[in-house]
Parts: sequence; C-alpha cells; structure tokens
Amino acid sequence: MNDVVRLDAVSKVYGRGPNTVFALREVSVGIPHGSFTAVMGPSGSGKSTFLHCAAGLDQPSSGSVRLGGTELAGMNETELTELRRKRIGFVFQAFNLVSSLTVTENITLPLRLAGVRVDRAWLEEIVDRVGLAGRTGHRPGELSGGQQQRVAIARALVTRPEVVFGDEPTGALDTMTARDVLTLLREVVTTMRQTVVMVTHDPVAASYADTVLFLADGNVVDAMAAPSAEKVADRMTRLGAWV
Repeated sequence: MNDVVRLDAVSKVYGRGPNTVFALREVSVGIPHGSFTAVMGPSGSGKSTFLHCAAGLDQPSSGSVRLGGTELAGMNETELTELRRKRIGFVFQAFNLVSSLTVTENITLPLRLAGVRVDRAWLEEIVDRVGLAGRTGHRPGELSGGQQQRVAIARALVTRPEVVFGDEPTGALDTMTARDVLTLLREVVTTMRQTVVMVTHDPVAASYADTVLFLADGNVVDAMAAPSAEKVADRMTRLGAWV
C-alpha cells in the first residue's frame, strides 16, 4: 500500500440528540505518496474537519486514520503532538510566523522544539528551493506576504515530513503571489516527491493539484483527476456551492 494517509469509515460528530451535527460521514479515502491533493466543498461541507482528522489535529468519532503504518486513533495528545512535530508539515492561511525570529530561526523552529539538530545542507537546499536565499536574516515584518508564505512552506519541509497539509495557504495572497506559491507547492511535489494535501475554495488553486476531492454534507461525493480551473468551477456549481 502506497498511501501516506488513509482514512477508513471516518465520522466526526458534534453535539447530541437534536443538536447532533455530522461533520464527516463514513469517509474513506487514501492519499498516495508523492501526490498533490486539493480538497474542496461549500462552507460547512467538512473540509476543515477532514484536514484536522487526517492531520491528527482532531480525533474522529469513529473510523480509522493512519499515517504510514501508524494508527492515530487512541493516541493521547502528547503522542499526537510528537507525531505532528516529526512527521507532518503545516502551512496555514495566516503564515503563523514568529515576528521576533529571523527567516532561518522560523524555518528551523520545529527542529528546535523537537530537540533535533539542524542539517545545514538540507536547510540550505530548502531555502534555495523556496527562493529565500539572501533573505535568511530578515524578520517576517521585512518580507512580503508571498515571501512569508515561502518561509512557512520551508518550515513545513524542514523536518522532512511524510505529508504537508495546507489550510487555504493562498487565501491571504493576491492573485499573482498566490500563483507563485502554488507553483512552488507543485514543484515540491514533482521534484522532491513530497505529498501535499491542500484545502482550498479557489478553483485556480485546485487546478495545480493532481486530484481534487469534493466534499458535501460530510461526504466525499466526487474526485477529479487532472483538474482544470474551469472543470473544478463547473463541478462546484453542481455541488450548489459556487457563487
């Protein structure tokens, strides 16, 4: 089995009785190694819950989530924190950089928190790949939004994670900058064989992926290979989601 992440019959339920909300309903899906997967759906479709359960940020109510050969169900919060720190990378819409730290210090923060020695050659390669050579001594406030997101991507890659999860990673960027960041994520998958799973509402962003998963009412209702922005937008319209 070549899936980096595997969800089997995953449900997530909030509340009880008449107030019960099914955020995910018996979702089963595998994310192959070295793939770029976009997750789309209308507001309330379960996109964020899907990402949180797949990434070990939240525990499903039922079902199985596996990262490689590791079953996440039953892990306590300390174990999940360690797993996320060592084996998963995250890129968020808000960058989540530490303003007082330099680019290098922000990138290597996960290693320092985990007590792992920085591999200088690997760090240099990542900095070069994300286009931040010459900026490593700068602080976030001295960088553009696109450069800050590149720092966040480098930070996500520095631990050599098994998968990188992006939660609307281009949501705070203008169109041209967003395309630069998406091109970088695409290159990370193609040249570094990294696995990327990205939640997005933008059909253009989704078009950079190998596969798009469509969620509606907590279910994966469709999957599209070799997506184009036009095909994705059309499919979203028929989910009743595209305004």
